[in-house]
Amino acid sequence: MLGTFYGAPKPGAAPYVAIGDRVKPDSAIAIIEVMKLMNSISAGIEGILVEVLVRDGDLVEFDQVLMRVRPD
Repeated sequence: MLGTFYGAPKPGAAPYVAIGDRVKPDSAIAIIEVMKLMNSISAGIEGILVEVLVRDGDLVEFDQVLMRVRPD
């Protein structure tokens, strides 16, 4: 999706995931705001989060890698 990346549900809140967290395919990991609509982004894979490649408020594009997960 093309939009604005947010790693937490609201400013000042804890992030959805942090490095070292275990994620499952249906785990919410972030939201992307597109035209004032908030779209929940799922991990799509099971494993351990090892890297976050974008920051809150960054504009993200189609097929951009947001996070890296080491699969189980």
